[in-house]
Amino acid sequence: MAVPKLLATAATEETFGGVTYHIEGELVPVLHVELNSTSVYFEHHILLWKDPAVEIALKPMRGALKRVLAGMPVFMTAATGPGRIAFSRDGAGHVFALHLQPGQAVDVREHQFLAATDGIDFTFTRVRGVANMLLGGTGFFIDTFSAGAGEGILWLHGYGNVFEVTLKPGEQIDIEPGGWIYKDRTVQMETIMQRLSTGFFASAGQLFWNRFTGPGRIAIQSMYVHTETDG
Repeated sequence: MAVPKLLATAATEETFGGVTYHIEGELVPVLHVELNSTSVYFEHHILLWKDPAVEIALKPMRGALKRVLAGMPVFMTAATGPGRIAFSRDGAGHVFALHLQPGQAVDVREHQFLAATDGIDFTFTRVRGVANMLLGGTGFFIDTFSAGAGEGILWLHGYGNVFEVTLKPGEQIDIEPGGWIYKDRTVQMETIMQRLSTGFFASAGQLFWNRFTGPGRIAIQSMYVHTETDG
């Protein structure tokens, strides 16, 4: 398996999916998007600044009741141009973009989403069982973002720095459960448990990690921030 590589930490005048965007800042990076005919949606609390001409409206989210019962956001917020808008999360980290081609989809760990162009569809699934034992047993969500008939952009935020590796068919990597950010849908995930023992009659605890099997990409963040909805 190849060693995970650091993703680019900045972008200038990148144009894709109907918008132009910039990513700047070393400690708490800012995503700056130039809007024309294509709108973007995002979590409302990450808005940093905007041109007065940019209109903001609520974007209802499918399955909102299931999410609110778990303490997750009920609505996304949509921004429509023309004009400029900027986003930033309250935490040191790494902002990066995924350019999705028509029909392409990725699975994203909860709390990593920053923004997306309007043509990117959004659904989610709840993970239960041993896979969430480090998350208090209440479960966590995996968000799935997919491009429809056209191309689009998905912007994600990772804490610390973000590294990516592409697994070949059958290749595997074990990642601490809070360490992964996104994966291609072709990458399979399972939870592995290892008991630690200091002798025949003593136990030192247990270790858990997520094992990912290729083919496809998997991204890793170098810092994990525990959130209230994690358990």
